[in-house]
Amino acid sequence: MRLQGEVALVTGASRNIGAATAERLAAEGAAVAVNCHTDEQRAEAEAVVARIVKCAGQAMSVAADVGDEAAV
Repeated sequence: MRLQGEVALVTGASRNIGAATAERLAAEGAAVAVNCHTDEQRAEAEAVVARIVKCAGQAMSVAADVGDEAAV
């Protein structure tokens, strides 16, 4: 695992390319923060987290608008 001990924050990770990126980073050993834009997208982000954890990875979901400095 090339990324063992590393932490990755993946923005837009609740679906599509972001979700695939988060899952790939986790498969390589990184602990992943699965970012979604709003609380309304949290369920999608939690589904990505569940897939990562099911494969023995480490992940958590984080709802934040990374374009808004105060939200991060």
